[in-house]
Order: sequence, then structure tokens, then C-alpha cells
Amino acid sequence: MKTAHELRPGNVIMLDGSPWVVLKTETTRSGRNAAIVKLKLKHVLQNSTTEQTFKGEDKMEDIILDRLDCTYSYYADPMYVFMDEEYNQYDVEAENLGDAKDYIVDGMEEQCQVTFYEGKAISVELPTTIVREVTYTEPAARGDTSGKVMKPATIEGGATITVAEFVKTGDKIEIDPRTGEFKKRV
Repeated sequence: MKTAHELRPGNVIMLDGSPWVVLKTETTRSGRNAAIVKLKLKHVLQNSTTEQTFKGEDKMEDIILDRLDCTYSYYADPMYVFMDEEYNQYDVEAENLGDAKDYIVDGMEEQCQVTFYEGKAISVELPTTIVREVTYTEPAARGDTSGKVMKPATIEGGATITVAEFVKTGDKIEIDPRTGEFKKRV
């Protein structure tokens, strides 16, 4: 069992007797109230999506499914193709990847975990740290040096994240793809 707060994109949970893939999580905290977690979910078998809101402490049945370490191979519209060590290929629908597809790039060497349900590849979890190049960000503003100054940046793959003020276009940065959090420049 996992709490709603512990769920990450790529996890599969049992809800009302059906398996759902978590596509996106968004946690909101306000004052004295408990954290609220909004989940965007996709039904594993019916391809329908829904958004549901839970308290952060609500417990969900996390389904233990077969997982396999794979590397990204190529994109064949609308499927992303991953390959294991024995060169077996697994197709994952683009819509099952959620926001993770914005971090997938050609030539990526990071190992991903492909999740299977009844023999079908249904989702992919990216590693907790990836390195991507910043393709565009505004130059740093002069005189804006007090506190932790952040700005938006677009990275390889198309994701837009918030980075530190000193990051420039062309820099390589470390990111947590589960949250889109900037870690450091490398």
C-alpha cells in the first residue's frame, strides 16, 4: 500500500477493482489543511483517462507488476519502442507515458523500467536523475540576485521546467523527471 502522496507517474494502482496507471501527480498544500493530491489516471485495459483528488494520506493498493530494465530505442507514431538486454522490443503507447515522454530523447542511454500487465507493456518509469541540454532560456536579468531566483527553460525532448537564474541555453543540467525539478548544472 502506498499513500497518495507517495505515488509517482508510472505507478499502477488498483482503484474500484480496476488497474490504473498514474500519468501525473500534483500535490497542493494549504495552511493547516492536509495535503491534497490530484492524480491523472489512465485505465490500463480501456484507454480511458480520469482525474481524481485524494488526501495525501489516503492509501492506494499499489499493484506489483512485472518490470524490466530497458533502454529507449525509437519512436514509431504512436508507440515508443524500448529494448531489453536480449534485444526484445516492447511497444508502449505514447499516451501511457504521460509527462515522461517530454524527457525521452533519441540516443538516450539511461535505463528505464518498462511495466507489464498481463504480458502487455503499459508504462515506463524513467530514472530519478537524467541529464538534458537546455535548448532555450532567457538570459539572466542584471541586478536580480537576491534570494533563489528561478526562470523557465525548455530542454531536449520539449519539457519546460524551472531552472536557476545562472543556467544558459546550451548548458547541461540534472533533472528529476518525476517532478520536473532542476537539481544542478553539470
